[in-house]
Amino acid sequence: MISLTSVRKKYSGEVSIGPVDLEIPAGGITALVGPNGAGKSTLLTMMGRLLGLDEGTIEIAGYDVSSTASKDLAKIVSILRQENHFITRLTVRQLVGFGRFPHSRGRLTVKDEAVISETIDFLELSDLENRYLDELSGGQRQRAYVAMVLAQDTEFVLLDEPLNNLDMKHSVQMMRHLKEAAAVLGRTIVIVLHDINFAGHYADHICAVKEGHVVEFGSPDQILNDDVLTRVFDTPVQIVAGPNGPLAVYY
Repeated sequence: MISLTSVRKKYSGEVSIGPVDLEIPAGGITALVGPNGAGKSTLLTMMGRLLGLDEGTIEIAGYDVSSTASKDLAKIVSILRQENHFITRLTVRQLVGFGRFPHSRGRLTVKDEAVISETIDFLELSDLENRYLDELSGGQRQRAYVAMVLAQDTEFVLLDEPLNNLDMKHSVQMMRHLKEAAAVLGRTIVIVLHDINFAGHYADHICAVKEGHVVEFGSPDQILNDDVLTRVFDTPVQIVAGPNGPLAVYY
């Protein structure tokens, strides 16, 4: 599991995260939800050691994120940030190949090539694998970045708003792929989502963050509640029965 103990990050006298105490169970999808600026992405990037802690500890599968060697941590946890700045004259296959670096150290083996091909097929990118990134739409590039992270073949996968730039169809496809990755490949996926209905339908656990603190954690049935969501988002939210489960109405 992922364990956060007394985690703090201070940006200024007015802006800070924590203290956060949180245990994210292994397996399935855990969605981080909450208003803009609540601290969701900050928590995720601290879990992935892309941002240091000011106080506290984060452990993933028993490994201290702050002190574990990078080469070892990269075989346990992978992370996709919101903003990616790869050279655009890479092909999709070359980009996905970067996900194998912790294993290959830059020298791809037959096994690495097989994992790359399997991941490309998994995210239905086979027709695009030889296309350059700057030839793709924003949504296609986003899928390629997620494929790169999955190719790293870690038990824990951290994704910061992976539905960015995806239209309705591809957002649904992406969440289905991630649900399958968690169920079939045995990954533990922690994902920052803006759409509470996507979180409610696809996540196994929902963690609500507000003003730098975890204010709710539970199953979708526990979190998709009028009072809880109205309090978290500071706007009236009503849960109604939808054809495939509860839906949050807030417009």
